[in-house]
Amino acid sequence: MIYTTASGQNNPVINTVLKGKIVDAQSKAALKGVSVQIKGITNGTTTDDEGGFTLYTAQRFPFTITVSYIGYKTQEVLATAQNTPLTIALALDDQVLSEVAVTARRRVERAQNIPIPISVIGGAKVENTGAFNVNRLKELIPSVQLYSSNPRNTTLNIRGLGSTFGLTNDGIDPGVGFYVDGVYYARPAATTLDFIDVERIEVLRGPQGTLFGKNTTAGAFNITTRKPRFTPEAIFEASYGNYGYIQAKTSVSGPLSSKLAGRISFSGTQRDGMLYNVATQQHVNDLNNLGARGQLLYEPSSKTSLTLAADISRQRPVGYAQVIAGVVPTQRADYRQFENIIADLGYDLPSRNPFDRKIDHDTPWQSNNDLGGVSLNVDVQLGSGTLTATSAWRYWKWGPSNDRDFTGLPVLTLSQAPSKHQQWSQEIRYAGDFSSRLSGVFGVYAIGQNLKTDPYHTEESGAAQWRFSQSSTSPLWTTPGLLDGYGIHTRSKLTSFSGAVFGQLDWSITEKLHLLPGLRFNYDEKKVDFKRQTYGGLDTDDPDLLAIKKEVYSDQAFNVNTDNTNLSGQLTLAYQANEQLNAYATFSTNYKPVGLNLGGLPTSNGEPMLELAKIKPEYVQHYEIGIKTRPSAGSIVNVTIYNTDIKDFQTQVQTAEVGVNRGYLANADKVRVRGAEFDGSIQVNPLLSFYGSLAYTDGKYVSFKNAPVPLEETGGKSAYKDISGGELPGISKWAGSLGGETGVSGKLISLSGKYFIAVDGFYRSSFSSSPSPSTYLNVDGYLLLNARIGFQTPQNIAFFVWSRNLLDKDYFEQLLPAAGNAGHYAAVLGDPRTFGLTLRYTFN
Repeated sequence: MIYTTASGQNNPVINTVLKGKIVDAQSKAALKGVSVQIKGITNGTTTDDEGGFTLYTAQRFPFTITVSYIGYKTQEVLATAQNTPLTIALALDDQVLSEVAVTARRRVERAQNIPIPISVIGGAKVENTGAFNVNRLKELIPSVQLYSSNPRNTTLNIRGLGSTFGLTNDGIDPGVGFYVDGVYYARPAATTLDFIDVERIEVLRGPQGTLFGKNTTAGAFNITTRKPRFTPEAIFEASYGNYGYIQAKTSVSGPLSSKLAGRISFSGTQRDGMLYNVATQQHVNDLNNLGARGQLLYEPSSKTSLTLAADISRQRPVGYAQVIAGVVPTQRADYRQFENIIADLGYDLPSRNPFDRKIDHDTPWQSNNDLGGVSLNVDVQLGSGTLTATSAWRYWKWGPSNDRDFTGLPVLTLSQAPSKHQQWSQEIRYAGDFSSRLSGVFGVYAIGQNLKTDPYHTEESGAAQWRFSQSSTSPLWTTPGLLDGYGIHTRSKLTSFSGAVFGQLDWSITEKLHLLPGLRFNYDEKKVDFKRQTYGGLDTDDPDLLAIKKEVYSDQAFNVNTDNTNLSGQLTLAYQANEQLNAYATFSTNYKPVGLNLGGLPTSNGEPMLELAKIKPEYVQHYEIGIKTRPSAGSIVNVTIYNTDIKDFQTQVQTAEVGVNRGYLANADKVRVRGAEFDGSIQVNPLLSFYGSLAYTDGKYVSFKNAPVPLEETGGKSAYKDISGGELPGISKWAGSLGGETGVSGKLISLSGKYFIAVDGFYRSSFSSSPSPSTYLNVDGYLLLNARIGFQTPQNIAFFVWSRNLLDKDYFEQLLPAAGNAGHYAAVLGDPRTFGLTLRYTFN
């Protein structure tokens, strides 16, 4: 379909011959292999070794040509008889440098010009590196941590802060905002879903409460999807790999009328399981994801646009199972040690090496995860700014089944927390210039949420529970059927409302010196109705047997209504000496509202500790200085240093009580996180680029004098200890990513483009995987290497082979004590080496 000479056609009609030359805009060097195509038809050619081209066409002057080349901005040039021969200078594509237009401050700006530490990953990089969800994206942004033992129990942190580490408690607000096209996603399960048709991902580090709708004490993910277009476009992508990996993506967009455009996108991912259950002879922990997103864009005038969007995503994996990673000797009596317990029951683990990836769990694993919603975004240009209104409704439905004892024994035969969540949100804000020296953003935000059990949460013991819960040598523990089928049904309902008024100004004191003050006023209200009832087990009136049953599970009920207000803010001083240098210093305060315990309360003398039903708000003071530079036209170097102090830090702590599902919330008196970050990239030439990021993070409990003991100290003289000075969980002192891509221009059959090879590396040092520092529950540091090699054309075709974890590194992502603190602990394993092929075609 592409031809370059008249002799290649059967008696073609030639009305015009267009000649020209393509050069680099900066160096003026000739560019070989540039695609030159007449807009609207298939006629085109490519440049020769000297950058020249000759185009024979039946078209008559004037007509438009499209000039495109890998690593450069595509240009459209009007060709006339008067401007031939043409000389066209192509400029480097800034997206290679992450120097892109972003909306982090709710208006379109250059990333290097805003006084915020921000990482920007374009949609092309997301797709090419296989970072199709947040868990994979964290390998490109070392300041991001994500831990997920299942979609509900997911922790998304930035600089080690945001949500509680380990297992999730629904009564706490996340500190990292997760936004898609301006809509806040309240449930952490959203971070486990596949990205759908992403244009770019902005990760803002540090508190951002004066800019975003929902309060964000640690940072925000601001995801922008591709919008509907008034010119036809279609993208098709398919990937195939080992372990039965199949991923397919499709996106189609185009005009429906002169003022209405639409876009519809689909994504699906499947993969076989990475663990093998020897009891059921079934592979588990597979991938089974489906998602769709539809959008309508209506532009009644040049100053008004309305976008109606709807999305739905579902996951149906047999997962997320964890494999036992080790056994810790506790301070309990010998008969209560894990090894003695399983010996008495005539049981042994299917393997003592977790990387054999073998389990024998007797309870099926299930993680049914459904999310979706609709939103309407209205943008109206008013004066020198834009008024934006974003209305949204979203839902989440969770249907799990877990084996919380991680063994093939009937200990915890049921562990299920089916839930339903709905949220509505409304944001109205104005961003623009108020005078020649004053600009900013002001807004109001409201969100209401309703979370309830569906219809109840269940924890149920099996025939072997008595041996794991046995706390004395009394023969009563061996009473037949005492705990078999004994469990709890928990019914709870949490309703919450959060409202805020926020704003931030940008005052240009001089052309180079800017002062940016911001304020946020919050109102938060939460109500919870919690009721837990026991059922089953041996039907008896014997007070001694009832006391044993109550020691395992007990009835609990409480109601809590709470509301609080808070005024927080920030002050930034920024100095942009020139286009190559931008420096800033920021002080900010922030807060996270009251937390409510929804996983059950620990007991004292057999009675629930109702004083722990509600925990204090979290208060943040944050200091930061940063510098953003462009040493050359093709490079970026950014450095940030920060210190964050938190009072009444909201943390999730593990307890030895089986009945306290997923641990419980508590306040640490004071926590401090400080660190430094480096981000850099360089475009050596259009076919050679490098990037690198490095993060040093030091997180400590400054004061936490009443923390639960770690796993190995269970059964000691005290159930609490002073861990002041200890490391915060989930934080590696050092984390970094380094990568690059190189290529060479060439042809594949009749296609002109480039052959390329790219390598991405990610490293993180060891980190604690226990809320209270432990000698045993620490994850060793690891290095991952990903690579891809392939061919792509400037406009529409790409295919490449890829490998993730190329060196087949065995590593843990997280370690978790089993319920009851018997001494064994499980691991979330990182994926072994995977490889495959991706094909992509774009029509536009």
